[in-house]
Amino acid sequence: MSTLELTINGKGYAFTQGETILDVACRNDIVIPTLCHLKNTTPTGACRMCVVEVKGARSLVASCTVPASAGMEVQTESPSVVKSRKMNLELLLSSGSHDCLLCPASGDCRLQDLAFKYNATGKRFERTKPKYSPDVSNPFLIRDFSKCILCGRCVQACKDVQVNNAIDYGYRGSDAKIIAKCDLPLGDSDCVFCGECLQVCPVGALTLKKARQKPRICETEAVRTTCAYCGVGCQMNLHVKDNVVQMVTGADAVPNHGSLCVKGRFGMQFINSPERLTTPLIRKDGELVPAEWDEALGLVAEKLGTYKAENGADSIGVLASARCTNEENYLFQKFARAVIGTNNVDHCARY
Repeated sequence: MSTLELTINGKGYAFTQGETILDVACRNDIVIPTLCHLKNTTPTGACRMCVVEVKGARSLVASCTVPASAGMEVQTESPSVVKSRKMNLELLLSSGSHDCLLCPASGDCRLQDLAFKYNATGKRFERTKPKYSPDVSNPFLIRDFSKCILCGRCVQACKDVQVNNAIDYGYRGSDAKIIAKCDLPLGDSDCVFCGECLQVCPVGALTLKKARQKPRICETEAVRTTCAYCGVGCQMNLHVKDNVVQMVTGADAVPNHGSLCVKGRFGMQFINSPERLTTPLIRKDGELVPAEWDEALGLVAEKLGTYKAENGADSIGVLASARCTNEENYLFQKFARAVIGTNNVDHCARY
């Protein structure tokens, strides 16, 4: 069986049937810039940032949608490609209010990065005035339509990744925008507030509601951890500054591949809550008082032993937790069955 091969920037690369030019380039660490492309979703070719020059083609082609073919000769940074990308960037920069100095996404904005790379200033075309006011109805995020570049990544994430179908394209031409059902405010729509759209937005069109009171993401340190809300084991990055979790993003790893639910993305404030217990408490003379771990565990063992001796093992029940890992819950039921001797095990699966 012959190997399929194409040439990118003068070097040959093997590919499999069905791969796009962008797929082959990414797999071989060849950088082709994108704005609308979202991994594991159907490519749209909407932003035209991934255009490349293919020998024999009448015009530049979108590498995210064009299948690789044997013998194809591709140039990813030819003069015509660079010129096209720069013009696209200048059009995007002139549409709306891309005020990088005050934008919470500054330092983590794909449009900003590409404008810097291709020296696009946004002064070539007349700047258009925003048509729509920001939507602040969602309890967690703000939709700023003046910064939206209509890349469609939020729509793809909502439809293809989370399968919520809460948002879509609305209207046409210069009136186009991303809308919720019947163009309702997001807070009154079918949105379940998972925040997947927030994570995939390449610009500052979707930001945390309290972003101005928090450090920008580029000023934080990402700490990889496992979500504590259920036993699925979703991987996440806690963005930390001054030992405080400022925001959460999904890590691109199994089992969640970057996705998170509303609890995992927005429900981590308890980590730095002043109401969290920092030491075991035991009851003495009717009052809960701090104790050492050995003392507290010793008291628990003593009480459980007394109840079992007086009333039998089935007088005791063990309540596991959705906030624990699968391994910890396994130990809970093992402790109940093998140590105490009861099958009275339940689980707070209602959060």
